Amino acid sequence: MEGAHGANGNMGGTQEDYQVEIAVVEVMHKVVSPPPRSSLDKIKVRLKETFFPDDPFRHFKGQPPKKKWILGAQYLFPILGWAPTYNLSLFKSDVVSGLTIATLAIPQGISYAQLANLPPIIGLYSSFVPPLVYSILGSSRDLAVGPVSIASLIMGSMLRQAANPKTDPYLFLQLAFTSTFFAGIVQASLGIFRLGFIIDFLSKATLTGFMAGAAIIVSLQQLKSMLGIVHFTKQMGLVPVMSSVFHKTDEWSWQTILMGICFLAMLLLARHVSMRRPKLFWVSAGAPLTSVVLSTLLVFLFKAQNHGISIIGHLKSGLNRPSWDKLLFDSTYLGTIMKTGLVTGIISLTEGVAVGRTFASLKDYKVDGNKEMMAIGLMNIVGSCTSCYVTTGAFSRSAVNHQAGCKTALSNIVMSMTVMFTLLFLMPLFVYTPNVVLGAIIIAAVIGLIDVPAAYYLWKMDKIDFIVCLCAFLGVLFVSVQDGLAIAVGISIFRILLQTTRPNIVILGNITGTDIYRNLQHYNDARRVPGFLILAVEAPINFTNTTYLNERITRCIEEEEDVEDNEAGLRFVILDLSAVSTIDTSGVSFLVDLKKSMEKHGLE
Repeated sequence: MEGAHGANGNMGGTQEDYQVEIAVVEVMHKVVSPPPRSSLDKIKVRLKETFFPDDPFRHFKGQPPKKKWILGAQYLFPILGWAPTYNLSLFKSDVVSGLTIATLAIPQGISYAQLANLPPIIGLYSSFVPPLVYSILGSSRDLAVGPVSIASLIMGSMLRQAANPKTDPYLFLQLAFTSTFFAGIVQASLGIFRLGFIIDFLSKATLTGFMAGAAIIVSLQQLKSMLGIVHFTKQMGLVPVMSSVFHKTDEWSWQTILMGICFLAMLLLARHVSMRRPKLFWVSAGAPLTSVVLSTLLVFLFKAQNHGISIIGHLKSGLNRPSWDKLLFDSTYLGTIMKTGLVTGIISLTEGVAVGRTFASLKDYKVDGNKEMMAIGLMNIVGSCTSCYVTTGAFSRSAVNHQAGCKTALSNIVMSMTVMFTLLFLMPLFVYTPNVVLGAIIIAAVIGLIDVPAAYYLWKMDKIDFIVCLCAFLGVLFVSVQDGLAIAVGISIFRILLQTTRPNIVILGNITGTDIYRNLQHYNDARRVPGFLILAVEAPINFTNTTYLNERITRCIEEEEDVEDNEAGLRFVILDLSAVSTIDTSGVSFLVDLKKSMEKHGLE
């Protein structure tokens, strides 16, 4: 007012002569009905948000027909997106990375096939055809495809219940190929029908515990080759394995133990060096193949096969043989085959998609999860018909591929061509390769799956998640691999149901001097408002929790009325539903009944 008075010198009077009248106007923002839509439109929108949240066809809108055909072809075959602009600089990087991961893929392929109780040559077959298929259909630039330890272990342990790989190897091979076919069907179906959210039930807590338990079981299984034991248990649990180890001390071979310890120490040292100095990633990548070469030379020069060290033996040269005629759909084995295909398919799919997304985020590009599922599924379907067992994107190989500077999926093609050259010309060189070194390679590879910091983080952040992790870990160790996974998934689903049926309800209070209301238990400055009970419901309201909510709210009202210092008496009950995302008809009826009940007790 003084500024206005000075600016208008002809105005007389003092500040007290002027009075400003302020009127408080109450503004009401009414909720309006959304634009009218037919029931069919509502269903369409709901289905689209459920199965197509990423709207994969948005790029097709407004495009001419020719452009739509090109975009469609690129969507189905991502190789058409990067191949036209490929150049020599990219080729050099992909060749280096492809050759690098090949040095890791060859010994791992042989090792993991033995882990699945399959002939070693199947592991090399599985490192040849699937990478070629993925390079055409896959959208990840960094994913290196091949057999993985966990899926190999699960397949070997589950199929062993139906057939003995020692006494009936041909039947076991048929079951492995057919299980791979079913795994591919499951994976491709999840992608085609946009059901990728199913793999989200394997939470990080579940996978952390499962991977750690499986890594220990895989490592313990290698004690057979590391100690030179001939008659080893066929069971996978911790107790039977350790029992078999200490009941067969007469079969231990000191030569085998010495060689195993030396090469395991070499592999672990190489891994440690690469972890401490990421630029030396090639040390860890090349260590497995170096171990195979050195151990093979030692066995050949000293005739170690005659002194208690078992060797792989003769491997047939040549490329993958057709195996569609070996697919077995006999009703006797169909249940085992489908269960094995489902479990190995989900596990390998989860690993592949997670690895692809991890490295995509590091390079700032997008990986379509549903396209990856289709690519991995079709890859395994083709693989089952070409003498391959279940494959996916392995973390260790993908990490090496990423560190080696891969630019496109051509690195998979280079790796595949290197494996093809090995299959055609280098197979006789593996005759004297000792099994103990393959065991050491597996142990060194799976040790990285034991993530202690992740388990500690779960303990600090969420005790229930840690319990899920621990149950998966102990279930795998003491029951079985598949049952341990099922237990952890069951507990996770039970927790989700518990959160839905027993939603959190908190009492809010006013933070002094503000119009902010917060949980009384979390904020010391929050104070109860006399005469008011403010309750916040922190979950959707539906038929599964209305009874619980009614009982819980009634109890809160009774406890509030019993508070001695509440001189004004309880008059109002306020429900803060800002955290309630959805409510069904049962929830609406619950609120109506609650209002009537409050009115009977003289509450608003």
